Amino acid sequence: MRYVIITPVRDEEKYIEATVESVCFQTARPTEWVIVDDGSSDLTGEIADRYAAQHSWIHVIHRENRGFRKSGGGVMEAFYDGYNSLECKDWDFIVKLDGDLSFAPDYFEKCFEYFRRDTELGIGGGEIRHDIAGQMKAEENPRFHVRGATKIYKRGCWEAIGGLWPAPGWDTIDEVKANMLGWRTYAFTDLHLFHHRFTGSEEGLFRDRVKHGVACYVSGYHPLFVAASCVLRLTQKPRVTGSIGIMYGFLKAHVTRPSRLDDRSYFAYIRGQQLRRLCGMPTIWR
Repeated sequence: MRYVIITPVRDEEKYIEATVESVCFQTARPTEWVIVDDGSSDLTGEIADRYAAQHSWIHVIHRENRGFRKSGGGVMEAFYDGYNSLECKDWDFIVKLDGDLSFAPDYFEKCFEYFRRDTELGIGGGEIRHDIAGQMKAEENPRFHVRGATKIYKRGCWEAIGGLWPAPGWDTIDEVKANMLGWRTYAFTDLHLFHHRFTGSEEGLFRDRVKHGVACYVSGYHPLFVAASCVLRLTQKPRVTGSIGIMYGFLKAHVTRPSRLDDRSYFAYIRGQQLRRLCGMPTIWR
């Protein structure tokens, strides 16, 4: 079972050591791990270099600091710099892993047991958890969704979907395409990763919601589904600002027209699934 990891990081000096230690102590160690320092202005790159000097299977790439955090697309640019530098070409699985996670030593070993048992499983990964008022709580996500912070791709599925879309929405497009092509995608709810900060907190929650709205446009979401999601968001914190942020981002994208897939079958599939969900019919969402 040969697997490789690519970890784009930017200003993660507070958390990256916990992630590196988690990987180094795995019972099933990766064949190769590329850490891509995406222009950090703190000690992230130095910490990664120190571990790379101790382990021959860890490599570090340093990208020039662009001066700002480029949502979605920046992560994918860094990811593909790491992907193109891989020395191992005959991997069975490729992992996109964030640099602010902690997890058990047998995490990857148990993840691959899922792939062994389910030959149709194309994308999987553990469940992200946060410490909220002293209690570990999981992020709520659709049934088919695996958080972008920890994704494992089986090679056959990776090649079928053509890799990752280099823009916001990439972590939905990959799964929808995989399901459309007959693969299964889901999170492993009994395997937990501790996320040291809330998703999107580095940019602020409102900006993160705006980014999510843009990603909905890029991913081809049906307007009715987005509207229903905004109504549902009113039951979650931040209630009003979260809903407004998503709708603003979605409408803004209709004006600015960021590039998205030119694939009619994909758009027909995702919108059909979302309309089925709104009608209470079986769908990949639930």
